[in-house]
Amino acid sequence: MDWFGNILGEINTILYSYVLIVLLVGTGVFFTFKTKFIQFRLIPEMFKLITEAAPKDKSGKKGISSFQAFTISAASRIGTGNIAGVATAIALGGPGAVFWMWMIALIGGASALIESTLAQVYKVKDDRTGLFRGGPAYYIEKGLNKRWMGVLFAVVITVTYGFIFNAVQANTISIAFEESFGANRVVAGLIMAALTGIIVFGGLKRIVSFTQVVVPVMAILYIVIALVVVIINISELPNVFVLIIKSAFGLEEAFAGMLGAAIMNGIKRGLFSNEAGMGSAPNAAATASVSHPVKQGLIQALGVFIDTLLVCTATAAIVLLGDAYLQSDATSVNLTQASLVGSLGDWAGSFLAIIVLMFAFSTVIGNYYYGESNIGFIKESKNGLFVFRIFVVLFVMFGSVAKVQVVWDLADLFMGIMAIINLIAILLLWKVAKPVIDDYLIQRKQGKDPVFYKKNVPNIGDVECWRDDEGIEEKR
Repeated sequence: MDWFGNILGEINTILYSYVLIVLLVGTGVFFTFKTKFIQFRLIPEMFKLITEAAPKDKSGKKGISSFQAFTISAASRIGTGNIAGVATAIALGGPGAVFWMWMIALIGGASALIESTLAQVYKVKDDRTGLFRGGPAYYIEKGLNKRWMGVLFAVVITVTYGFIFNAVQANTISIAFEESFGANRVVAGLIMAALTGIIVFGGLKRIVSFTQVVVPVMAILYIVIALVVVIINISELPNVFVLIIKSAFGLEEAFAGMLGAAIMNGIKRGLFSNEAGMGSAPNAAATASVSHPVKQGLIQALGVFIDTLLVCTATAAIVLLGDAYLQSDATSVNLTQASLVGSLGDWAGSFLAIIVLMFAFSTVIGNYYYGESNIGFIKESKNGLFVFRIFVVLFVMFGSVAKVQVVWDLADLFMGIMAIINLIAILLLWKVAKPVIDDYLIQRKQGKDPVFYKKNVPNIGDVECWRDDEGIEEKR
C-alpha cells in the first residue's frame, strides 16, 4: 500500500500547495472587496444576532435558533485541528505561521458569509423532521440548476465528513487516552461508538442539544487553561507577539529562512481549521430559523473569527510561551501537550487529553450532521439514512483502533475536491448573494429588523422556504 500512499501524497501536495491556496485566498479577497469588508464592518451586529431567538411558525413551534445552528458548525469546525494543527504549523513554519493563520481567517470571513447566506436562501423543509436543511448541494442545484454537480458535492462531503474524518477524530481520542491514561483503544472505541449511536439515532434535535452545551464548555475550558499559561508568563507575552510578526516577514534571525514555510503552513492550517469556503459550515447554517439569510451568514463569519483568532491563538500562546517547540521533535498535539506540561506540570498533559476528547467527539457529531443533510439531498430514504448511521458508528470504531495515515490522505483529497466544487459554485452565485446582502443593508440602514422576501431579488431561482408575502421563512 506504500505506492498508494505515495500517489495520494503527491496529488495532495499539488492540490494544497497550488490549486486550493490560490482558489481559497483569491475567493476570499474577491468577496472581501466586493462586500466592502462587510465581515469587519458588521462585527458588533454579529454578536447581537447570535442571541436572537428563532421565529415561531403558525403552530407556535420554534425552529433551530441562530446560536444552535452556530454550535453545530462550531462542533465540526473547532476540533483537534485547533490543538494539533496550530502546533504543526509552528513546528513546520515557525512562529510566523500564526500571523498568516490570522490573515487567512480575516479574509475567509467573507467567503463564510457568502456560502452560509446562500445556504439560507436555498434551504428546504425536511418533511420528516419538520426542520430546515441545506448547503452547497442545495444551492448548486437550485441556484445554478446543476443537480449532477450538487449530487457530486453531496457524495464527497458525506464520505469525507461522515466516514473518513470521523475515523480520524476517533483515532485522535483513543491515542490521547492510551498515552495519558493507558486506556485500551478497543474499549475506548466501543464507548465512543455507543455514545455516537445514541446521539445520531436521536436525530437533529439531540445533536443540537449536545452541541449547544458541549461546544461552549470545551472552548471555554481550553481558553481558560491558555489564559492561565498567559498569566503565568505575562511578562513574555509582548515578546511572543513581536516574535510572531517579525517571523511572519522573515525578520526574526532564528526563523529567517522559513518565510515561505511560514506563509504556506499558516495559510494551509488556517484554511482547514476554520473551513471558510470549504462548503461544510453552510450545511449547519441552513438549519437556522432567521428572518433574513444574511443574519446567519454574519454569524458563520463570526465562527471563523472565533475558531482562528481565539481558539487557535490560545494554542499558539501555549506553545510559544514555552520552549518545547525549540527543543522537541514533537510536531503535533504532542507539542501542545509538552508545552502545557512545561508551563503547568504533569497534570496538564492529562487535562489536555480530556480537552481533546471534548473537541474531537463534538466534531464527530457535527460531521455526522453534514452527512445526514446530504444523504437527504441525494435521495429521501429512511433505510438509506439508517444504513448511513450504522456506517458512521462503525467508522468511529474503526478509527479508534486503526492506523489511519492513508485515511488522512484520502480525507485531504476528498476535502480538496469538495472545496473546489463549492468555491466555483459560490463565485458563480455572487449574482444572487450580492442583491441579498444589499437588501439586508438597505433595511438595516432604514432602522428595520431585516426581513427577506424573495420578490426583492429578481431571477433568484428555485426558492422554497421564503415567501413574497411573509417574513418568516416557513414552508406552508
